[in-house]
Order: sequence, then structure tokens, then C-alpha cells
Amino acid sequence: MARAEWNNVRVVLLDIEGTTTPIDFVYKTLFPYASLHVESFLATRSAEPEIRTIVQDLKAERANDAAAGLAPPDWPDAAKNELRDSVEYVRWLIARDSKCAPLKALQGKIWQQGFESGELHGEVYPDVPPAFARWRRQGRDIAIYSSGSVLAQKLLFSSVPSGDLTHEIRELFDTGVGIKTAPASYAKIAAAIQKPPQEFLFLSDAEKEVTAAQSAGMFAALCEREATTPNRSPDAITSFDEVLPD
Repeated sequence: MARAEWNNVRVVLLDIEGTTTPIDFVYKTLFPYASLHVESFLATRSAEPEIRTIVQDLKAERANDAAAGLAPPDWPDAAKNELRDSVEYVRWLIARDSKCAPLKALQGKIWQQGFESGELHGEVYPDVPPAFARWRRQGRDIAIYSSGSVLAQKLLFSSVPSGDLTHEIRELFDTGVGIKTAPASYAKIAAAIQKPPQEFLFLSDAEKEVTAAQSAGMFAALCEREATTPNRSPDAITSFDEVLPD
């Protein structure tokens, strides 16, 4: 990995989980919150057209999971208690850390209530706000690409203790552009921002995502925030302080 070439980067593209934000925040705060509140959320809002569409998409996803032999909870076509059946399936998906689009959309809506009520607040690593300020001062753009919905991304970055970070971010992308392990997804992001892939640096804690971005022509590096073992990649970064310093 030629870090000297990073000086040509015009866009820093970032994953969230394990990259800008501690994994524990996702698994120990956001996921449990969604699992706890999904029943009350659906009980009060399932009549809304947008939520009804999400629920029907979840039901179709459940059929795919069953066909794939994954043994999801029952959700009969003629369910007598669709609320119960949908809640059980959503909690099953959350426990599996599913990346399916309707789950991510529903989680974003549930988290929105939590952020707006003040029960939830965004969390990022301490080096993130100064890195954002530094990259913007250098004239570089910042973009986010996460499996979490764009709504969830906005909620997280707008409510961190240091203040609203969304004004530092040019674009937010979710899996609506494609899965994160597909090179084509990164090509779409480059096209959307109207810059060539060679002007991007992608950082993620997932090696397959790093490989996909590199295959699309981007610079990319593995982010190993909490790596303490001898097996840590010598090319990995452990802090944003290492990335494009002044």
C-alpha cells in the first residue's frame, strides 16, 4: 500500500462500524434498542404506508430465508397475529446481524425515535472529529458507505458529543448502491460523486470490502482499531491520526 500516493486523494470514503464508530456501540446499544422497541414501534405505526411496505418486504425476505434453509421463525401467509410474527422475525434478523435492506430501513426508523427522544446519542472514536476537520481543511471531501440506512447514518453523525458532524460529510451511501463486497458498488459511488476512483481512499474494518474498493480502482486500507495481536496487518491503520496528516 503506497501511502505516499494518498496525497492525490480527493475523497475519503468511510465505513462506520469498527471504522468511525466502536463496534460495541452498534452491538450493545443500537441493536438491543431496536430489538427492544420493535414491537411497540410496529404496534403504533404499522398502518403507515411506508412501514406497511417495509413489513411486506420483510415477509418476502423471510420466505427467501426459509427457501434457503435458514429456519427463520414462522410467519404464515394467513398470519392471525402478524404483529407477533413480524416482531419475532425482526428480532431473529437482528440477532444474526442481517444486512437485508428492509431490516436496515426499519431499524433506522426505530432509532430515529430514540435519537429524537434523547435516549440515543451518536458515538465516534475520539480521532474522528479532528480528522474530519483536517481533511476538510485540506480541501478533501468526506463520504460514508455503510450497510446501515442513510437515515441511521445521519442520526448517528448529527448527535455525537462533539457536535453535528453531518456538515463535514458530502455524501452518505447505503446498500442501495449495492453490496459492500462488490467492486461495482464503489464504481457507482465514484460516479455519483463525479470523481474517478483513483481519487478515493476507502477505509473499512472488513478486508473483503477493502479488496472490493481496490478492485474498483480506489486506494483502500484496512482499519484495525483494536488490533492487539501479532497477526495485525502491517499495512493496516489503527487511528485516523495516521491518515493524511497535515
